[in-house]
Amino acid sequence: MMATLMTERKRSALTRGRLPKSTPWVVAASSIVVAAALMSLIGFNVFGWAVLSAVLFAAGNVVSSAVVEGRRKATDKLATSLVLGAFLVALLPLVSVIWTVLVNGVPGLLAPGFLGTSMKGVTGAIDNASVANHTPVLGGVYHAFLGSVLITLWATLISVPVGLLTSIYLVEYSDGNKFSKVITFLVDVMTGIPSIVAGLFAAAFFGLVMGPGTKTGFVAAVALSVLMIPVVVRSSEEMLKIVPNELREAAYALGVRKWRTILKVVIPTAISGIASGVTLAIARVIGETAPLLVTAGFATQINSNVFAGWMASLPTFIYTQIMTPTSPSNPDPSNQRAWAAALLLILLVMLLNLGARLVARIFAPKTGR
Repeated sequence: MMATLMTERKRSALTRGRLPKSTPWVVAASSIVVAAALMSLIGFNVFGWAVLSAVLFAAGNVVSSAVVEGRRKATDKLATSLVLGAFLVALLPLVSVIWTVLVNGVPGLLAPGFLGTSMKGVTGAIDNASVANHTPVLGGVYHAFLGSVLITLWATLISVPVGLLTSIYLVEYSDGNKFSKVITFLVDVMTGIPSIVAGLFAAAFFGLVMGPGTKTGFVAAVALSVLMIPVVVRSSEEMLKIVPNELREAAYALGVRKWRTILKVVIPTAISGIASGVTLAIARVIGETAPLLVTAGFATQINSNVFAGWMASLPTFIYTQIMTPTSPSNPDPSNQRAWAAALLLILLVMLLNLGARLVARIFAPKTGR
């Protein structure tokens, strides 16, 4: 009996001045109910209800903690609520965009032939007929998807060697000389240039070399490479810098030449970060629209030759479907194609980001116990 009494006293001493574990759930439920009641008085909408519920929850959580647990715990919960609120505010636009694109893009993405056909032969009369007869929308995005893949592939083939060799020079050979400082400054400047400037540069350069009005997939690839190179240089430079100097010194002690040390020791050690940086650079440029408008033009048919003819891409396909619908009197089919192409582009970027993480994990240096 005395032991039981002592145990109860010990528990009460340990739990005195603490809120029950269910308090946050009770406060959250109360906040939701009160917010719904207040919003019904002024005009209910989901966004305002969510915001008011969050504010009431934070206030109730802090006040209850201040009454029971004291000022110190209340201050801690206030800071926690502010951090969580900032996170939710930052997450809200992303969730809103993804939800909007999913709702509007899934019907078009699942339309028969959307991924396997082009817009060749699709006219306003066909769109009018599909709306009048309630038949599936014809016309697809295959030509634009193929164009985006080819343009990005050539941009990668241009950017990766240039960016990687530049970062190798900055880390391994420059020793902080004036020329390296100039390169670093120019890379920083290139990182912040607007994408349309890169497109105008490529269009003007090939206009001088091959004649005015030259628009091909390769011109677009050069424009995108201008945007990719500084990203590749920066990411590769940082990855090369974190390679331990002991590895280089061990190779030099064995009589290995510097170029071979870089090729066989430094790059394999940093390949995980380099590969993920390159993948993120691809994801950064694959959705660019402005450079492609002035370098690759528009196309409605499949073109697999990046060196001849105008070439479509996913960003320009979305732009043309929204701005110049195939049928101005019935823009719904064009809007459906645009939303589906936007969803496809988002999925492609997400796959590239997931691929960057996978590549980083696969090529990460193996560590022993």
